[in-house]
Amino acid sequence: MIVAKAIHESNPLLTINTLYPSFSKAEQKVADAVLANTEAVMYSSITDLAEMAGVGETTIIRFCRKLGFRGFQEFKLAVAQDLVSPRQQVMGKIEPSDGVDLIVQKVTAHNTQALDDSIRLLQPEALARASDALMRGRRLYFFGVGSSGITACDAQYRFMRLGFDAHVATDAHVIAMQCALVTPEDVVFGISTSGSTKDLVDAVRIAKSQGACIICLTSHARAPITSLADVVLLAAAKESPLQGGAFASKLVQIHVLDILSTIVSTRLGDRAVQAMEQTAKAVLDKLY
Repeated sequence: MIVAKAIHESNPLLTINTLYPSFSKAEQKVADAVLANTEAVMYSSITDLAEMAGVGETTIIRFCRKLGFRGFQEFKLAVAQDLVSPRQQVMGKIEPSDGVDLIVQKVTAHNTQALDDSIRLLQPEALARASDALMRGRRLYFFGVGSSGITACDAQYRFMRLGFDAHVATDAHVIAMQCALVTPEDVVFGISTSGSTKDLVDAVRIAKSQGACIICLTSHARAPITSLADVVLLAAAKESPLQGGAFASKLVQIHVLDILSTIVSTRLGDRAVQAMEQTAKAVLDKLY
């Protein structure tokens, strides 16, 4: 599924981060050069960038086209129109010497930027297709491993409150077994920041072979899970191996799910209201 063309107009630099794992080693050199020398690239020729990255000019062209641009000049124009935001420049890296107030500001700026980036990546068409699929589904299965499993639990809870036959699993073996039992009437919703979690991808492949509709929520447009998905939802989150399960990643995932569930709830109308009232009344005696 090609999504670069649909998202490159929003933010070419963000798109580079999103597609980075899918680039060849040579293309990653170009990406590194662009991200490290963004302003210089705006004033460079294709030959200049090729020398900067240590690759051939044909690699530059392939890189630009993979991002959805017709050529290097179109890519440069897009970069010039959307430089790194002032918030990113101000936020900076958290240092040991930073006071509490500054840490609050930097973390808030980082999370706000992640939410802003996610909004720019989200495609209304994908949200509409995902909501259509969820509303048609006989049963909804939300799967995730590790930190994404916690997000899957949140998603299952929300859609259960809306009256859906919603299920969740976070154990790799249980996910695989449930995927083996799904039908073409069911929807499997896979959540993975990397989109490359083997336990999840392998299980989703089983569900795909069973004919289930596959929706995925990830931060990488060309991750293994997206090749199996009927609908891809992107949430901007960049993690290093030491940052797996970062709060910012979870925040943007929850934000996308909140948007999606709100769309579904709105379309369901009275049916959603009734389900919310019924589930709320069921736990009234649990509160003081």
